[in-house]
Amino acid sequence: MQNSWIFAALASLSLMGKPALAGSFEIAMGKMDEDVRSGAFNATTSILISRDGKLIHEAYFDEGGADSLRNTRSATKTVTAMLVGAAIARGKITDVDAKITSFFPDKAPFENSDPRKDEMTVEDLLTMSSLLECDDENPFSRGNEERMYLIEDWAKFTLDLPIKGFPAWVSKPADSPYGRSFSYCTAGVSTLGAVVERASGRKLEAFAEDALFGPIGVSKAEWQYSPMGLAQAGGGLSLNSRGLVALGELLLHNGKSNNRQVLPASWTKAMMTPHVHIDEERGDYGYLTWLPVLRIGDREIHAAGMFGNGGNKVVVIPELDLVIVITTTNYGQRGAHAMTDKLIVDYILKAALAAQ
Repeated sequence: MQNSWIFAALASLSLMGKPALAGSFEIAMGKMDEDVRSGAFNATTSILISRDGKLIHEAYFDEGGADSLRNTRSATKTVTAMLVGAAIARGKITDVDAKITSFFPDKAPFENSDPRKDEMTVEDLLTMSSLLECDDENPFSRGNEERMYLIEDWAKFTLDLPIKGFPAWVSKPADSPYGRSFSYCTAGVSTLGAVVERASGRKLEAFAEDALFGPIGVSKAEWQYSPMGLAQAGGGLSLNSRGLVALGELLLHNGKSNNRQVLPASWTKAMMTPHVHIDEERGDYGYLTWLPVLRIGDREIHAAGMFGNGGNKVVVIPELDLVIVITTTNYGQRGAHAMTDKLIVDYILKAALAAQ
C-alpha cells in the first residue's frame, strides 16, 4: 500500500470535519520550518500535524523524506499496548488481569522465587508498575535495559528479576496515587511482546501487520530483534512519519481508522486514562502511554503521547483534534525532549489556539 494512499485516507476523514485553521497558522508553521532548517532544533527530521483527520502540515528536514523509516525508539511501547488490546479483543488474552508467568511455563523455575511474582499481571507491565526490580532510569538497577541486551533470552531475564524494595524516599504502591508505583522498565514491555506472541500463536510482527498496521494503512514496518528472534516490543520499531500519524489518529478517534473499528473504543480510552502517577513534572501514565499536561499561559491542555529517545513524539490532543508527530535523530542528547516540547508548545499549539 503506497504512502500516497495513507495521505488520501487521512485527508478523506476531514470532509465532515471542523473549519480549517486561519491562515496565520500556516504562516506560523512556515516560520517554525525555517527555524528547524536553521539548525536551532538539531537533528529534527520531520514534523507532521493532522487536525480532525486531515493532514494540515507536513515537513521533512532530511534527505529521506516521506518514505524514510523513522526509528522512534520507545514510542514502540505504545504500539505494544495497542497489540495487547488487539489480542484481548480477539480472545487471545483473557483480560489485563492475566498472570504473566502463566504464559511461560517452559521458562520456570524462575530465579528469586516469590509468590508476588506469580501474581504479576498484564496490567502491571502495561503501567510500568510491576514489583520487579527494574528501572531503566537507575543504572544500578538489576533490570536496567542495558543489562537485558547482554542476555540471550529477554523474557527469562525479566522473569528472573527479584522483587524490588521501597526505601523511605520512594512511595510504596499503597501510598501512591492509583495504588501503583511507577518504574520505567523496558524489559517488562519486551516481555509483553512475548506474551502477545505466545497468546496469539503468531510472530509479533505478523500479528501486528494483521491486527494493526494493515487496517490503518501502514505498509512497511522495520522491527529490531532479540538474540532469540523476538521482535523488540520495548523500542526500536521504525515506521514512516505518516504511519506515526495514523497511529495517533487511532487514539484520537477511539480506535477507528477509515470508518473501521481497529481497536475497541474502551481499549484506547483505557490507554489514555491515568493508571499510575510518575512525578509532578511528568504527570500521569496510562497503558504504555504518556499523559502530559501542556501549559500555555494559564491554560492547561491534556494530551496523550508516544515518546521515544531523542525527543521523538506522537502527541494526541483530543480537545483540539490534533495529532502532532515530531521525529528526530537527537538520540541520547541532553535537552532533546525539551526541544521537541518547545516546537509543540511555543510553535504549534500557540499558533493553533490563535488561529481557531
